[in-house]
Amino acid sequence: MSSFDSKETTTLWQRWNLNSERIPDKDAIVHWNAGEEPIRWTFKKLTNTAKKYSTFIKSAGIKPGEVCAIIIRHNPFFYPLYLGVSRAAALPAVLAYPNTRLHPDKFRSGIEGMSQRSGLDYILTERELEPIIRPLTEKPGSTIKALLFPLEWDLKKEIDTNINEEIEIAANKVKGSDPVLLQHSSGTTGLQKPVILSHSAVLKHIAGLENALNLSTQDKIASWLPLYHDMGLIAAFHLPLSYGITSIQIDPFQWVVAPIIQLEAISLEKATLCWLPNFAYNIFADKIDEDELNEISLASLRLTINCSEPVRSESHKKFIARFAKYNFNPLAISACYGMAETTFAITQTTPGSTITELKVDRTKLAQGFVEITGEGINARTCVSSGKLINECRIRIVDDNRNDLPGDRVGEIAVKSISMFDGYRNYPEKTAEVVHDGWYFTGDYGFIHNNEYFIIGRKKDLIIVAGKNIYPEDVESAMNLVDGVIPGRVIAFGEEDEQIGTEQIAVVAETKAEDDKERNNIRLAVIKAGMSIDVNIHKVYLVPPRWLIKSSAGKPSRTTNKERIISRQDKLVWSR
Repeated sequence: MSSFDSKETTTLWQRWNLNSERIPDKDAIVHWNAGEEPIRWTFKKLTNTAKKYSTFIKSAGIKPGEVCAIIIRHNPFFYPLYLGVSRAAALPAVLAYPNTRLHPDKFRSGIEGMSQRSGLDYILTERELEPIIRPLTEKPGSTIKALLFPLEWDLKKEIDTNINEEIEIAANKVKGSDPVLLQHSSGTTGLQKPVILSHSAVLKHIAGLENALNLSTQDKIASWLPLYHDMGLIAAFHLPLSYGITSIQIDPFQWVVAPIIQLEAISLEKATLCWLPNFAYNIFADKIDEDELNEISLASLRLTINCSEPVRSESHKKFIARFAKYNFNPLAISACYGMAETTFAITQTTPGSTITELKVDRTKLAQGFVEITGEGINARTCVSSGKLINECRIRIVDDNRNDLPGDRVGEIAVKSISMFDGYRNYPEKTAEVVHDGWYFTGDYGFIHNNEYFIIGRKKDLIIVAGKNIYPEDVESAMNLVDGVIPGRVIAFGEEDEQIGTEQIAVVAETKAEDDKERNNIRLAVIKAGMSIDVNIHKVYLVPPRWLIKSSAGKPSRTTNKERIISRQDKLVWSR
């Protein structure tokens, strides 16, 4: 096991350069495309190419501290470009490439919103997006100075030594406390809350993760996670680059179509680590045909880390049952809790140990109390997200931000050595969620025996006649209903003015094609609600792929609620 010293270098570029000198021929990034030979970037080749990109960036007039939004599909030259932006002391901000279902006007309005809030200075993208984005640079008052197409830059051209020397001098003047990147929190209709992180925050966070994950130089990460999301950007990109281990980068769009490609990459490259949102475990268990797994072995995996949404016991059980015969070690299942505002992780379960699960009384939990119970229809299984990572702290607080004792449910407040420096150009939002150095997350959870359990989002809580209902509970029950597509269901509260409270509504995707079948599904949904002692007031059935997902890859409750309530289109069948 190698010890990562966050004080050995003060900036990420220094760290990357140091790795290129110490382990020049080791694979830094393996760019994976389904059905093609992987493209391999060694640490030396990656930094050398990054130096070339940095000279183009400076020649384009980009100054230190300016924000370069990168909107590029899964491309092998994304990586040195990102590093080149950082070497030039500009701030890279990875934004999502639009999928084919997103209307150009919607995409453009999202970019415009971010440019106004975050102050995007340059957009580095592909020629294909020029007709959509170009008008933004020409609008009066736009912050966007230029649209650049770095994939068209001639990398065979010799580096201008004078410009390169100027960049190197400037790079050496950058301090650890200076900002290194800008990322945006999860969203669906335009990313929000721009988070600024410093070099020091990222380096210190990686040092904390080394200990929490028992990292070694033999580890290797395989990831399809989008790099505009903190889990992909920090855990699967910055961590391996700075620590000096290999990451295999898979196209997120390809993974959605064929999730087997990640298992192929793990098997062929002998990957040891991967981070996955909870829904991915279900997709792996349910969506891969047996004949696709003939040559797959998951023996190399020592950790699959469940993160970014409440962890569900059933998802783990399904995954373990499906892949045990493909040499998957059940003790490789782990979990963490994290967010962009603390760079990434706050807690982590102990590697190689069984995750703690608690059966708690669902009614008491809704009242804010944790009461351990046995099996039964009123029991909810809560899965641990682990213990605190070094130099991280958590408080469980009430609505007045007063501390609650153990085994009480409240909002989670966090403090970390790798905290963000506030939301860029958004002081009012920063003041709203940060107080006395604590970040109030808006997540609900509790602590039991020094382990942390995350159970839902404060803003998503449904209150029916004074009773708290967690939408996660409702969705878990609905996912088991025959005819409902698992993982493609949301629950939310609908205001009922007649009775003066919220009522529970469910939106579920189904492949059912006739009214009789849909009516049967509606009845099954209502019965599933009764099985957990909740009354489903309205059932909206929608066709496959109707639900809009957030940038984290999960169906968004807020966005889909607004979509359902604002217009009942012909593709919605309601009760």
